[in-house]
Formats: sequence, structure tokens, C-alpha cells
Amino acid sequence: MIKIIQDYGLMILQSLGQTLLLCLLSLCFAMVIGLIFALLNVSRNRVSNFIGTVYVDAVRGVPLIVLAYFIYFGLPAGMKALGAVDFRLTALQAGTAALSMNCGAYMAEIIRAGIQSVDKGQMEAARSLGLTYGKSMRLVVLPQAIKTMIPSIINQFIITLKDTSILSVIGFPELTNMGKNISGNTFKSLETWAIIGIVYMIVIISLSKVAKKIERRLNVGR
Repeated sequence: MIKIIQDYGLMILQSLGQTLLLCLLSLCFAMVIGLIFALLNVSRNRVSNFIGTVYVDAVRGVPLIVLAYFIYFGLPAGMKALGAVDFRLTALQAGTAALSMNCGAYMAEIIRAGIQSVDKGQMEAARSLGLTYGKSMRLVVLPQAIKTMIPSIINQFIITLKDTSILSVIGFPELTNMGKNISGNTFKSLETWAIIGIVYMIVIISLSKVAKKIERRLNVGR
């Protein structure tokens, strides 16, 4: 095990950096996607509700690995059939798109639940003061909803971090993919996957501790 760390330690750290980069990019895009579809879901407009519900149900109903294959292999094939022969997606682009769409569907439910946890009287009071629906949501409801959403958002970040391992199937150089390469080069599967598992464990446990600490502080502040 020590020999593997000496020879491949830097590469493992680089792949961890790629994993965190992919996770952070995906979470940023997922927040935007989640906010859009959450607002559609809480809207009084039936068409908006329908669009939001269809997106969330459709994306959550498709396994992430299938979504990744569709974006990485399917989209270029479809664009090629339409005449866009030079259309290509890198593993980072396809991985970010797949994770963002997947995480965005779950984020939409987190944000929707956060918005609905705010007393309806807050919106009514804001509207009675002459604020538009958009300003009432942005200035009154969302700031209060964020407090209840933060622990769930951090937990979703942890889930997304673990989901990055699935994207090794499209060749993205994240931690699991690096584990495959090291295992193939050294023929030491037990030691290699033990190291990869420990790295994941350290990062995820650290994030879990942060999530619990933030949750305790928010509970105290209420």
C-alpha cells in the first residue's frame, strides 16, 4: 500500500481535484436548474406546475449512468445525423451536464420544500405591501427558506460527490477511474481500492461533519 501511495499519490490527489471540480461545477448549475423548476412547481400556473413536475419526475426516473451515456454518446450521434459532424463533448462537459441535470431534479425538490416551509402569510404580507410576486419571492420568501435548505443542500453535495464515480464509464479522470488505472497497472486491487475508499471516506466524513455543524448552528439561531 505504501508503495502505491509513493508512486501514485500525486495522481490520486489530482484525480480527487478533478472529482471535486466536477462536483462543484455540477452543484452550481444544479442550483440554477433546481431554483427554476422549484419556482415552476410552486407557481399557481398549471402549465408551469406541469413543466416542473415532468422535468423532476423524468430526470429522477432515469439512472445517472444512462443519462451520462445519452449525453456523451447519444447527443453527438444525434447532432451528426442532423449534419453537425464536428459536434463533440469532452468528458468534463458531458459529466457536468449529466450530474447537473440529475442533481438539479433533486435540488428542485429541496428548494420547493424550503419555499413551502415558509409561512404563506409572509408572501401575503409582502404582496399587500405592493411587492410583485417575483420581488416577494426573492426578498422575503427565499431568504427565509435558505436556512432550512442549507443542510439538505450539503447532503446533496455529498451524494453528488459519490455519484461522480459513475462518470468513470465515460472516461472522466476522477477518483474511481484513477483507481481502475492504478489497479490495472499494479495488479494490486485490494490495496488500490482500499486507498481510494479511504480517500472518499475522509472527504465525505469531513463534509458530513460540516453539514451537522451548520445544522446545529441554524437550529440554535431559530
